[in-house]
Amino acid sequence: MLKLKSIIALLLIAVGFWYFYGDTYERSGLSGVAKNIRTDVSDFVTQPEFQNTLHAISAYTERLLERLSHLNEDKNNSESDTPEQPKLNQPSEQTFSIHNVEINDNRSEVEEKVGNPQRSSENDYGANWFTYHDEYHNFFMVAYDQENKVAGLYTNQDLLSSEKEISFETNKDTVLSTLNEPIQTMRKGLVQYQVDDTGEYDIFQIDQNYVTIFYDKHDNWKIAAIQIIREDLEQQKEEYFGEPSNELRNGLEKQLFDLVNASRIKHGLSPLSWDHSTLTTSRDHSEDMAHNHYFGHTNLDGQSPFDRLEEDGVTYRMAGENLASGQPSSIYAHAGLMNSKGHRENILKEGFETLSVGVAFNEEAQPFYTETFLTK
Repeated sequence: MLKLKSIIALLLIAVGFWYFYGDTYERSGLSGVAKNIRTDVSDFVTQPEFQNTLHAISAYTERLLERLSHLNEDKNNSESDTPEQPKLNQPSEQTFSIHNVEINDNRSEVEEKVGNPQRSSENDYGANWFTYHDEYHNFFMVAYDQENKVAGLYTNQDLLSSEKEISFETNKDTVLSTLNEPIQTMRKGLVQYQVDDTGEYDIFQIDQNYVTIFYDKHDNWKIAAIQIIREDLEQQKEEYFGEPSNELRNGLEKQLFDLVNASRIKHGLSPLSWDHSTLTTSRDHSEDMAHNHYFGHTNLDGQSPFDRLEEDGVTYRMAGENLASGQPSSIYAHAGLMNSKGHRENILKEGFETLSVGVAFNEEAQPFYTETFLTK
C-alpha cells in the first residue's frame, strides 16, 4: 500500500512538472528547464507579498520562541522560588489556629512571625482584613480589634491546625462527627437569619468564636476554607450585610481578587494581575444589576459581557465573566463561585492573565459582584 502511494505521488509530480515545463523541455532540454525554474523561483521570492509573509512568519516564530523561553524560565523560577510552608504547631489556647496564629494573639506577635501585611482593606464587619502572603503562597487574613488583638482569621490554604486533628484533608462528614452541632440561625438586631441550607458550609460556636468551615464539593467535600470571627466582632455587625461605602466596595473588590489568586496558587497556577482597563466594565455591570433589579450575564439591553468589553474599547484574545450576589462578603461569594463548575473553571483557567472585580450595592445594601477575566 505504501509503495502504491509513492508511485501515485511520483506520477502527480511528473504530471505537474510536464504541465509547467513540458514545452521548455521539448525546445531546450533539461538545461532550459533548469534555467526557467531558477527564473521562476527568483521572481517569486522577490514579490512583496512573499517578502511580507516571510517577515510575518519570522516575527511570529521569534515571539513564539521568546514566549516558550519565558514560560520555561517562569516554571524553573516557580519550582525553585516556591516559599516553604510553615511548620504548623498545635494551638495552645484555642481549638483552631491559622499559620500558628490564634484568636486574641497580639498583632506584634503575628507580624514578628510573618512580616508586614500585603494589603489592608475594609470588610463587612466594619474592621479591616490585613492580608499576609508571599506571592499568594501561605495566604491568610487577619482582623484586629482596637487593641491590636486578633479578632478574625481566614485562610483557603493548608495552614490550619487543630487540637481535634481537623485539617484541609478532613471532609464534611468527619467535621460534623468531630465538632458540636452547627448553628441553624444567627440573630442580627431584631432579625433572625437562617444559616445557609445548601450544605456548602457550616457555622459552629467554639471558644466564643463563630467558626465557618467551607467545603469543596468538587473535591470529596474536603475543607476548602475556614473563617474564625470572635463573638464580639460578629455581634457589632448589626445587619446581615455591611454598611455600603466606597471603602467597603474597594475592600470587597480587592479581597475577592486576592481570594482568586490564593486559590490559583493552591491549584498550582500563576496569580493574575489586577486589570484597571476592565474595572469600569466590571463595576458598571454590578451597578446596572443592583439598580435595575436583575441578575445575569446579559444586561437589559441585550448586551453580553463581550459586547460590554467592546463598547468600553477593551481588546482581548480571551475573556470570561463570573457573577455573584446575595453573599455578605467576598469570602462567601468566592466559596460559592468555587463550588459552581463554570465559575470555578474561569477562576482556575490557566490561560487567563488579568482580573478586575467590580462591586455595587442595591438599596438593601446587598452586594453584587462582577469578575472580569482577560487575556490580552
